[in-house]
Amino acid sequence: MWWKNSVVYQIYPRSFKDSNNDGVGDIQGIISKLDYLEYLGVDVLWLCPVYPTPNKDNGYDISDYYGINPEFGTMADMKELIKKAKEKGISIMMDVVANHTSSEHKWFQEAIKSKENAYHDYYVFVDSGVNPPSDLQSIFLDSAWKYNDKTNEHYLHMFAEDQPDLNWHNETVRKEVYSILQYWIDLGVKGFRFDVIDLIAKDLEKNIIGDGPKLHDYIQEMANQVLKRADLITVGETWGATVEKAKLYSNPDQSEFSMIFNFEHSLLDNELGKEKWDLKPLNLLDLKSVFKHQQIGLHNVGWNALFWNNHDLPRIVSRWGNDKAYRIESAKMLATLLHFMQGTPYIYQGEELGMTNNTFKNIEDLRDIETLNMIKDRLKRGFSMESIKESYAVKGRDNARTPMQWSSDINGGFSYVEPWIEVNKNYLDINVENQIGNNHSVLEYYRRLIDLRRNSDYKDLIELGSFQMIEEEHSSMFGYIREYKHKRVMVLCNFYDKEISLDKAYRFNKVVLSNMIQNETVVKILRPYEAVVLDISNAY
Repeated sequence: MWWKNSVVYQIYPRSFKDSNNDGVGDIQGIISKLDYLEYLGVDVLWLCPVYPTPNKDNGYDISDYYGINPEFGTMADMKELIKKAKEKGISIMMDVVANHTSSEHKWFQEAIKSKENAYHDYYVFVDSGVNPPSDLQSIFLDSAWKYNDKTNEHYLHMFAEDQPDLNWHNETVRKEVYSILQYWIDLGVKGFRFDVIDLIAKDLEKNIIGDGPKLHDYIQEMANQVLKRADLITVGETWGATVEKAKLYSNPDQSEFSMIFNFEHSLLDNELGKEKWDLKPLNLLDLKSVFKHQQIGLHNVGWNALFWNNHDLPRIVSRWGNDKAYRIESAKMLATLLHFMQGTPYIYQGEELGMTNNTFKNIEDLRDIETLNMIKDRLKRGFSMESIKESYAVKGRDNARTPMQWSSDINGGFSYVEPWIEVNKNYLDINVENQIGNNHSVLEYYRRLIDLRRNSDYKDLIELGSFQMIEEEHSSMFGYIREYKHKRVMVLCNFYDKEISLDKAYRFNKVVLSNMIQNETVVKILRPYEAVVLDISNAY
């Protein structure tokens, strides 16, 4: 299973690199940066959707699964990317949005014409007259139902009204999806990320939207029909997954996916029972508990996807690190904490630089449909604009979607014209050009982490070793031990900006990695945001 030793790099194409100066990133821009990605050491590129789209949800509303968005280039460009990436030992992972399509997809355009049309059953329609069949709310905060006057029905959309949900209970729909996957496999793609895959098997009669009773049947069918026939890396986006559910999704028998994204840790700063916009501070003990449960619970029976960031999540340095006085130290600490765990790491573009959340001064500068819907909804409900701005400053998805910061040149070297979304003003300090070759930079630290995982004497330990928490009740330190055969390493991370004392002095054989100079023979004190990985194979 080659993907167990892989490191995945997620690219948001619209914001990665603009090659033709139209303000939008594109496939040739990605090709132009393959040398950089090879230098970083990653070996899988996950591309957010590059298909034709009306862009109501930044590409997650697909109108043609067999084409390329003209803003990003052509199919010839895509084939060139697959070929040139392969030459550098890098595989391409496509993003598959199979829960819904764009309302402009030809299937839906036919489906809304008549109940007798063959495509009508490709989607979820309910005959309820002019009134919605239920008060079900979409994830984007409006009604999940949209009236179609041509058939006097409502169709389901769990996201925007321009994203009608597919009817996976229709075998023909499932076969269409499998044909799409096979098409891209035949072009040389080596993996797939499945968007909101846990929503596909809805049971509306029982009011079940996620984790429907047929969910694993359909995923196993997809694996048997397509996925298992190729040597692929596959990951499912499953917001409601637990460790027990993850065991099904990522069973070593390859009956479903290679792994899933388990979001338990990323929900810990949400007020319980409230919306994601209702903020609360992270409790480190909760984070430790979640990771312990995942690491121990999936050991030898499943597989973890390790991630802090993606296109839907704010920048981790701003979220749980310190994006001001300790930006570099906290970025390295968070990377260390994650990358020595068991699983496949996912690096979101710019994470390896310590890129931060942006400060959007004006609502007009925002682009994300989810954020804009939240603003309208909360203004209606009487929330103050001050509280609304605080919410999207912390949790808004646009934070992750600002252009990649390549240099101190205009617009961070992303484009020579005004980008589709504003560049973070700190690009003058935080960029690839400033960090490449600088041994103290976040970028070079990520390179060392990747090399340790893939090429060092600790490779087998990181992939296969057991996991044990230490000082579990310490409120400021995250520490654990990984062990495999004769090797043991200890990872100690100070999660905050105050120096802390540990319960005991830890002896070690050598320092494997540290984000600060480490001259001591034992570790008893951790400086603000200090992270250290110790070889303790013969120390105890």
